[in-house]
Amino acid sequence: MAGKRSVSDLMTKDVVTLDANDTLSVADDVMGLARIRHMPVIDYDGSVVGLISQRDLFRGALARALGYGEFARQKLYGMLKVKEVMTNDVITISSDSSLAEAAEIMTERKIGCLVVVDGDGLAGILTEGDFVGLVLSEESKGATA
Repeated sequence: MAGKRSVSDLMTKDVVTLDANDTLSVADDVMGLARIRHMPVIDYDGSVVGLISQRDLFRGALARALGYGEFARQKLYGMLKVKEVMTNDVITISSDSSLAEAAEIMTERKIGCLVVVDGDGLAGILTEGDFVGLVLSEESKGATA
C-alpha cells in the first residue's frame, strides 16, 4: 500500500544541485540537458538554501516576450545569479515521512516537489513525476496479477 511507504522509498537520491552564485545560464543548461524541472540550491556545507524551478527561469523569458531575441535572453541569463531568482522559502520533508504526508503537503501547497532533508543535509527530492511513476508501476503490477 502506498500509504505505508516512506518518502525514502520513492525519492530521487542522486540529486543535481546548484550553487547560489551559479548563473542562470548554468541552471538553464543543466535543467535542459538533464530534463529536470526543480533543482535544490546548496551552500558550501551542503545545507539547502533555495530551490530553482523552470518557472523561475521562465521569468527570464519575459525579455523575449517583450521583443528581445534569444541572444538578449542568453546575455541576461549570463548576468543573473541563481540566488536572484530562486525560492528561498523551501518546503522540505524528512525521508522517513509517509508518502501520504508528502502528497498532502504538495497538494495543499500546490507545489511540484519537496526537497528531502535529513538534519540540515540534502537527502533527495520528491516530485510529482515520482508519484506518477508510482501509479504507473502499481497499475502495471495490477494488470499482470
